[in-house]
Amino acid sequence: MINNYELIDEIKSYNKFLNQNTLNKAFKFAIDAHKNQKRDEGVPYIIHPVAVAKILTDLKLDSATITTGLLHDTIEDTKVTYETVKKEFGEEVANLVEGVTKISALEDKASTDSKAENFRKLIIATSKDIRVLLVKLADRLHNMRTIKFVKSKDKMVRKAKETMEIYAPLADRMGMNRIRDELEDLSFEILNREARDLIQERLKFIKNNRDDNFKIISAELIELLKENGVTARIAGREKTPFSIWRKMQNKKISLEQLTDIVGFRILLNSVQDCYKTLGILHSKYSAIPGKFKDYISTPKINKYKSIHSALIGPHKQRIEIQIRTHEMHEFAERGIASHWKYKSSEKYSELSWKEYDWLRDLVEIIETGNSPEHYFEFTKLQMFQDNVFCFTPKGAVIKLPKNGTPIDFAYAVHTKVGDTAIGCQINGKEMPVQTILKNGDMVRIQTSSNVSPSLHWLSSSKTGKARASIRRYWQGRNNLQSTKKKVYNTSLIIDLPHNPGVLGEISSLIGMNKSNIINIELLKRKEDYLQFSFDIQIKDLKNFTNLISQIKQKDYKFKIVRHKNKKNAFLQRIFENFKRS
Repeated sequence: MINNYELIDEIKSYNKFLNQNTLNKAFKFAIDAHKNQKRDEGVPYIIHPVAVAKILTDLKLDSATITTGLLHDTIEDTKVTYETVKKEFGEEVANLVEGVTKISALEDKASTDSKAENFRKLIIATSKDIRVLLVKLADRLHNMRTIKFVKSKDKMVRKAKETMEIYAPLADRMGMNRIRDELEDLSFEILNREARDLIQERLKFIKNNRDDNFKIISAELIELLKENGVTARIAGREKTPFSIWRKMQNKKISLEQLTDIVGFRILLNSVQDCYKTLGILHSKYSAIPGKFKDYISTPKINKYKSIHSALIGPHKQRIEIQIRTHEMHEFAERGIASHWKYKSSEKYSELSWKEYDWLRDLVEIIETGNSPEHYFEFTKLQMFQDNVFCFTPKGAVIKLPKNGTPIDFAYAVHTKVGDTAIGCQINGKEMPVQTILKNGDMVRIQTSSNVSPSLHWLSSSKTGKARASIRRYWQGRNNLQSTKKKVYNTSLIIDLPHNPGVLGEISSLIGMNKSNIINIELLKRKEDYLQFSFDIQIKDLKNFTNLISQIKQKDYKFKIVRHKNKKNAFLQRIFENFKRS
């Protein structure tokens, strides 16, 4: 375990404004608070908060955040109160510790509460100060490093799934690639140990054969760049077992077919040097088609910048390269934490919402009162997508996830634009609003104040903001209508064949029979059919009966699912009718 003097020396190496007395005080305070506690592995509990503080120090964070790392379990696991922490360390640290405590409390309820609801609470707890999430990520990282000591197998699996689905993506969205990779791989070890062990075994063999090649190729690349007036440093980039497994699954290829298990990171002094290096390498070696990506001119959604390319390099070796500045590399390693500067003081200033608009949008959705499942859906959509960059007629850049549509584009511009959209032009041509957009498309949205967003758009939209806005519009409209006329909710589960237009046909039938679609969900994907669940609002029995009759005529397999807590005579009559039919 690192001691307080070693920890302080590390912090002083990047932060000359450090208050050593506060850190020393926090270190001793944590030791005293946890003196009678042990970890699952049988070691003194203090090892955990110190390890968390060390992770935060490696990220070069401010002393308030590191102090919080030392104290983050004191309110939750000891007799220490918020008021005590506030008195000893100030309101800033006390609020951070309390924020982390709230997240830990909801994690303890994870087995009973829904995953989506827990995620909602996490976002609310971190939205006021992003440092709360940074401490929580460090806390989760150390807990995952020691998860093998957890006695309950079920708890291990639950924590691993939670880490893979929530914390690793959050780390990714904040640009913290190193922490994301480790969280994913540690979770992978719990969830699929057999696959991970197999990949690791093969990696050892492949690496032994490639290490010498790496040194030889690196030396030749550095010499080539030096001859052309470019000073560079080359570092190796090795994929984790999980990232290798994911790529193998996505591309349906074997381990031996992967070319980027060990890649070449070329670190340079300026953006100009990056493009100059690209030109030098592409002039000397043959580029592999389809492998070039410029994330400097069009950064990833998490602000990651780099140029990626693949070459038939020295000695006819197929190699993958990443070209970036030292500053870009620092962000790729530390993400959001790289924004902390210590030039004139250590005072923390909140990051601009503009820099992290995904979190702003998420908080906005939460505050509008959508269901927890919608928050979670939004986040999963936003976290795991590559970018597509499109333009407004005035030249403004709009970032969308891969396979985004004009619907997503309209809502990205403004919610009102999305709600009133009636059509679009893509590069000057009239196109359906469900068209998949490509990089560089110029999109003009046509609007009308006399229309409303279609529920059919839900299946075409790829952003959580678009989906949430559509649902919110219809929820508000339905609530208004419900005050005038009582409606009833139920669900139809229908097996639809793999035929174009079938989903639209059924949706139209439901609408023509005066029932509203609240939600459409894909339940099963089989070779010969797709199973969808339609959550619908019934306005009258006659029209609903007519709808079911039309579905029967098409010989589609279906069933009616009664919503819970909807025990009324109206629905009972419906179900009785279908039992007799």
